Amino acid sequence: MKMHAILSAPTAMVTCLCMAGLFFHDAVRADQIKPLKVFVLVGQSNMQGHANVETLEHVGMDPATAPLLAKVKDAKGRPKVIDDVWISSLSNSGEKHGRLTTGFGANDQKIGPELMFGITIHELLDEPVLLIKTSWGGKSLHTDFRPPSAGPYVFQPHQIQRFEQQGKDLESIRTEKREATGRYYRLMIEHVRSVLSDIRRVYPDFDSSAGYELAGLVWFQGWNDMVDSGTYPNRDQPGGYAKYSELLGHFIRDVRHDLDAPGLPIVIGVMGVNGPTALYTTQQNRIRGVHQNFRHAMAAPAGLPEFQGNVRAVLTENYWDQELAELRTRDNQIGQKIRTLKKQQKMTREEESAMRDQLRKDAFTDAEWENLSKGVSNAEYHYLGSAKIMLQIGEGFAEAMAEMQD
Repeated sequence: MKMHAILSAPTAMVTCLCMAGLFFHDAVRADQIKPLKVFVLVGQSNMQGHANVETLEHVGMDPATAPLLAKVKDAKGRPKVIDDVWISSLSNSGEKHGRLTTGFGANDQKIGPELMFGITIHELLDEPVLLIKTSWGGKSLHTDFRPPSAGPYVFQPHQIQRFEQQGKDLESIRTEKREATGRYYRLMIEHVRSVLSDIRRVYPDFDSSAGYELAGLVWFQGWNDMVDSGTYPNRDQPGGYAKYSELLGHFIRDVRHDLDAPGLPIVIGVMGVNGPTALYTTQQNRIRGVHQNFRHAMAAPAGLPEFQGNVRAVLTENYWDQELAELRTRDNQIGQKIRTLKKQQKMTREEESAMRDQLRKDAFTDAEWENLSKGVSNAEYHYLGSAKIMLQIGEGFAEAMAEMQD
């Protein structure tokens, strides 16, 4: 009995130590496992992204942005497929999902902010990321994305008066507006919930035991509200877009409520087409006030006491390419000159093409023409369809978002 007792003591001690080691190992492993970070990207055409992938070459032509190109393309110039970053993008043509790469813009040949946002946020957090993007072109906050707590859209007297003068059916207009109000807000919420209910459909490596964390939302919208003089009749005056600020505040509160994410970090991408208004040309003076008023209204919710520390406004005007825009303006002037000449004299297509080529040869150096031809793929209101601009915007969104993460 004594010998048994002597032999049992070390055995019991070893057993206890082994069990303690297992518990410690499991505790360490549990501590290392983090919930999957999920970020929602929402907006209209500029969130979709209209930068053609061909303009990526232009990114590498500027030493200041060349490092971004290295993150997007491999040594052979092929688009990288990013490890541990997955995306579900719902847009006009339906859903597209997979590992993050080029082609998640407005179509398979375009990119938006999602590409560099995903790359940068993954680098900064050093953990897997899932992006859920919902974006549709030509949508407003006052109607299409109108949040539930904002109530119904109410036509103002001047709008009703105009409809009556035009002989339109007021009841039909009101019915149409009711049906459209909040439709894309609801589609956004539905898609986010749908993806989160079955993450492995989009992200096959998802560890369900670790769960997920809804870690932030980026809002990049505004053009349709900015140009709507009916909804915002005093938009050329200070405070003319106060209603937009109010609606965006409702949007933030409602998204947090409907996605059960109190305090969800929000990045507001403030419209910055044409760059800082202080640099606007004389020809742009007529839109300077409207643009600046709207930018103030977009950024305003970030200054509200209730949103301190968890809502940030990012001024996308800071990523505008002034040189590229100036080259585009000169080329537009050539187009205008040709249209004027065509009104004065008949011109074949061959003659028109030859004249355009000659005017461009006279107006641009070889380096300038290379910048223009490789850097622009769309209109000014789509940030020139410039990958150089769009990648910097995505990076700026991610940096602001990362700063708000615990």
